[in-house]
Amino acid sequence: MQPDQITLAVDVLANNTLVDEIFTRYEEQTNRSTYIGVGHLPDDRNTMGLYRTQPTRAGNFKGVGKSSVKMTKDITVSGVDNSTSLTAPIIFDFSASVPVGATIADLVHERERMIAVLRSHDFMNSLQLQMMV
Repeated sequence: MQPDQITLAVDVLANNTLVDEIFTRYEEQTNRSTYIGVGHLPDDRNTMGLYRTQPTRAGNFKGVGKSSVKMTKDITVSGVDNSTSLTAPIIFDFSASVPVGATIADLVHERERMIAVLRSHDFMNSLQLQMMV
């Protein structure tokens, strides 16, 4: 089980200055935990969800364990008419499927590849803001 409090060192401005963001366990269910961050309110969410699916054996294959992290933060955006604003969630999901027997080296390499994708601001901005695929 993850700890009741998780501290993430976040480079908020992408300038190599890390700021700690603390998430505290709020709710726990089978195969799922929800954490809330500073400033979380029911109508102004700042949450991190952790999820897992245990591997299921199939014949000689030991199965695939699945894990995911979902970050949800409500932000204010302009309405269609630009004279109003509304609250909407910005959501980021990360999920991984790992076959039983994968090595730490396998996991590190794939995580580093994903980190490289996320750290590429030009790529991510064109993907997310301009919807370029």
